[in-house]
Amino acid sequence: MAQRLATFLDGATRTLDVAIYDLRLEESPANTLMSSFASAVKRGVVVRLMFNEDHAQTIPVPPPPEIDWGFVDRLRTAGVSVKPVPGVPDLMHHKYVVRDGLSVLTGSTNWTNDSWNREENVMLTIESTEVAADFAVNFQGLWDKPVVAASGHFSAPWRSLGDGTRVRPYFCPGRSLKLVHAMSRSIASAERRIRVCSPVITSGPILGSLAEACAAQRVDIAGVYDATQMDEVQHQWAANGGSAWKIGAFKSVIAAARWGAKRSTPYAVGSVHDFMHAKILVADEYVYMGSFNLSHSGESNAENVVQVESQAIADLCASYIDRVAARYGGAALPVTP
Repeated sequence: MAQRLATFLDGATRTLDVAIYDLRLEESPANTLMSSFASAVKRGVVVRLMFNEDHAQTIPVPPPPEIDWGFVDRLRTAGVSVKPVPGVPDLMHHKYVVRDGLSVLTGSTNWTNDSWNREENVMLTIESTEVAADFAVNFQGLWDKPVVAASGHFSAPWRSLGDGTRVRPYFCPGRSLKLVHAMSRSIASAERRIRVCSPVITSGPILGSLAEACAAQRVDIAGVYDATQMDEVQHQWAANGGSAWKIGAFKSVIAAARWGAKRSTPYAVGSVHDFMHAKILVADEYVYMGSFNLSHSGESNAENVVQVESQAIADLCASYIDRVAARYGGAALPVTP
């Protein structure tokens, strides 16, 4: 994974803007990325790195990251401009790179050894000046004003790629309501299949739409989630009267469809992080993927999601979700047509 990321970075000729939630690597992958960043600076590339600043508060899942400040200092010494974004009260949860204003690398993957070796994650690249410009607007806004709540307050339109694939970026928290309702509409209007891959499923509109789709029994529904994190979430719901309805909704969704559930290691400082960390929703030919858990708390974080309209990409993502679900106890799933 480090080499793939380095290859993307090595292609820069003018600019690299990096927004990453968690940055904590062992010596070998850290040196690989350090070499790419240092080489970029030496050939005149303007490199900026923005990341979530740690804090000691107790928050709902996911837990705060543990940034490697030593590595950040090495990057700064090499000529990389760095800016921490306070993760209080909400997280700077992005994971993306904008290269030369021409292409974007994004997805669910943090830059940590656990993310690359022990977790399920996805990365995608998009070659489009228009999509890159949308991400650049989001990046510049947070760079100029590093306040999570003030970010993402603009609407990006559908963009057409060279092969005809249509994509549309969403940025939270500014467009979080628009995003979750777009996801909910896609679930509600699906005619053939729904596939869900998310550590947690706690967004009210999304969970409610899934429950209704499961009750209707008209669509093939399956997915995978992180059982350890969802157990913690249900304890939180039980303590909150206003969220108690979600317990029943979640149980009805799990009972009515085919699900895999990864029993990951409970979070603790210094423990292995092996969460089911990929975030993908497939509804017929639409795909949503990025940094956004299907969560209520995620609606307040700085997040990005790319909506894709493509039968081929939807088939690819649905097959991936089926494989991960089967790995964690989901019933044997048919190949999605």
